[in-house]
Amino acid sequence: MAHYFVGDIQGCFNELTLLLQKVDFNPSKDQLWAVGDLIARGPESLATLRFFKSLQDAAQVVLGNHDLHLLALHGKLKRPHPQDHLSELLNAPDINQLTDWIRLQPLVRTLPEHKIIMTHAGVPPQWDIATLLQEAKQVSVALQRDDYLTALIAQMYTEDSEQWSTELQGINRLRYCINALTRMRFLHSDGRLDFKCKTPPQQQTSPELSPWFEFPSRCAPQNTLVFGHWAALMGQTPYPHFMALDTGCCWGEHLTLWHLEKNEIITQKRVI
Repeated sequence: MAHYFVGDIQGCFNELTLLLQKVDFNPSKDQLWAVGDLIARGPESLATLRFFKSLQDAAQVVLGNHDLHLLALHGKLKRPHPQDHLSELLNAPDINQLTDWIRLQPLVRTLPEHKIIMTHAGVPPQWDIATLLQEAKQVSVALQRDDYLTALIAQMYTEDSEQWSTELQGINRLRYCINALTRMRFLHSDGRLDFKCKTPPQQQTSPELSPWFEFPSRCAPQNTLVFGHWAALMGQTPYPHFMALDTGCCWGEHLTLWHLEKNEIITQKRVI
């Protein structure tokens, strides 16, 4: 079995297809691990979701912020962003089945035999793996409740800096987990999440902010943390145990695939 990890697809299904052809991906014997944000800014979000759903166990997906946002759009809690291309998906005859499939996907997946942890945006440096799994599981439980739209999705949005504490309860605790695992880029010096700065680390000038992976981590380097979300990194971090896979395909750059067993990076340029 080969394990392939792919960065943020964002509806760039044509590029994904070409990339998988390059490695002769075979779902009967291989697995495709996706760091989330399967949909949104590219032209083929519907095809992308249908493909991953059809792969069944050959697909190992974690949720990204755009995937969760789709639930809010489908539930009429938010309006589509002008830059998103989701009309075809939202009007598809199987949209209910697709959103139900999304609700079954977790925020974290692990591959213990290879010491791999995969999330969309990263792992808060304060968390060990037991805390990570525990907090992510609570979000999964909430997503699968009948009242998930009002009890979780409608309340997950915030632009305030957030600090982890074991004292957090209820929606505040769930919201921190969602925001940390799907939106994190920079942290304040005290560990609070920052949601405003999205620049590459080398262009960030505030002494108060640092990339989350610059903080001492309780999950790394004993594990490799695979993530996406931060296209401005263009797949580059200064540490081998942080594997960044979002390389901005939807912005005209390329889609990145990591073949775990060969430790090989394969890319596909955006097809315009």
